[in-house]
Amino acid sequence: MARLRSWNFLIVMCCLGVCLLLPGVALAQSPQTSPPTPSAIPPSTAPAQVAAPPAPDPSDSASQLEAEGDDLRAEKRFLDALDYYNAALAKQPSALLWNKQGMSYLMLQHPDKAAKSFDHAIHFDKKAPEGYNNRGYIEQMKKRYDKAIKYYSKAASLRPTDAVFQYNIGSAYFADHNYPKAAQAYKAAFTLDPNIFIRVSRTGIMAQATSPEDRAAFSFMVAKMYARAGDVDHSLEYLRKAMENGYKKINEVYTDQEFASMRTDKRFEELMAQRPQSIQ
Repeated sequence: MARLRSWNFLIVMCCLGVCLLLPGVALAQSPQTSPPTPSAIPPSTAPAQVAAPPAPDPSDSASQLEAEGDDLRAEKRFLDALDYYNAALAKQPSALLWNKQGMSYLMLQHPDKAAKSFDHAIHFDKKAPEGYNNRGYIEQMKKRYDKAIKYYSKAASLRPTDAVFQYNIGSAYFADHNYPKAAQAYKAAFTLDPNIFIRVSRTGIMAQATSPEDRAAFSFMVAKMYARAGDVDHSLEYLRKAMENGYKKINEVYTDQEFASMRTDKRFEELMAQRPQSIQ
């Protein structure tokens, strides 16, 4: 029988990176959102299915069926994984299983079915934040940013120490072009986890934002946060990204207080002298 897998991984997607969680996944199985191996849901359809596995064995336990579904999902055989998750849910439903079912539907590009799965997860365990977070992503997909923020905020209220939820609140505000609110949420995420932006960008596939201008504004915002924290290397990295995306207010580095300590750094001087050209 397939072995149990650790599902502590982030799913990162959409609008400068939204992290979906399975409980103990940010998707998750335990409530922790440790630096995981986030997968992202690409805009393309799921890979072609290979030979179907045996049908779920009715004599298997719910945990055995879940583990088999996990293995199939890891192989990106999402339809087959759903068969096993459904069989496990019929035996012993849990918020985690509903979230895993929902993520499988998302991978198959069925957001409405995924939303119903996440609703079941919420109703099953109203104190587990992952279902709210994942449900928020569905609303953000549909550009219902106010609703998305309510779901993300509920998740954050249930686990206020989790940077992922604050990050997602910021991403929804940012997608709605409410930059002051986005900056506030991103700062909260950064305070909880100074590596949140690095973690998200390295462990998931970052989907395109709505425009180069948005990506540029996001990069400049992050550069400012790193500058305030004294992390010159990452601040310079994001300043470069801002310029490569055509940020038009780049000269604010000479007046914004956050960059004051960097202005005498030779690397800063060299970067600003080079003025990397927009790659858009």
